[in-house]
Amino acid sequence: MKPRKGFGLITAIVIMMTIALLMSMSIGLSTATTKQTSDLFIKEQAKLLLRSATEYALLAISGHDNKVNCIKNITINYPSSTNPQYVANINIWYIANNAPTTCPLLKNSISTNESNLTTILDVTVEAKSNLGISEPIRIYKRTIQKP
Repeated sequence: MKPRKGFGLITAIVIMMTIALLMSMSIGLSTATTKQTSDLFIKEQAKLLLRSATEYALLAISGHDNKVNCIKNITINYPSSTNPQYVANINIWYIANNAPTTCPLLKNSISTNESNLTTILDVTVEAKSNLGISEPIRIYKRTIQKP
């Protein structure tokens, strides 16, 4: 039986196509892994900023004269206000006795002095699109704190 002359050419084309398919799948997987790594890094930075924003709000509340007026919200643009990469918004509600009427109060009939001026902080951190992310990264946390 004689070997066919076109069989070797077809075999070579099939092998080249298989290798090209495997290479394209490899590059696609590598690109997806790189994107996931960078998105994870940006998300972890946003989590750290969320913790820092919560502590900053507590510091601002404790250094403020809450008998005159109260801090209602705080906005932090990180690293600068001209070109922020992250924006943290903090909304503050109070549980307090004898607080000014301008304060956002949830309850004003506290029976113990230890619970007076307890705060509920709603902190939202959002990564801006100038970081090169395709999906929005937004982290939210609510805490009850005593400044």
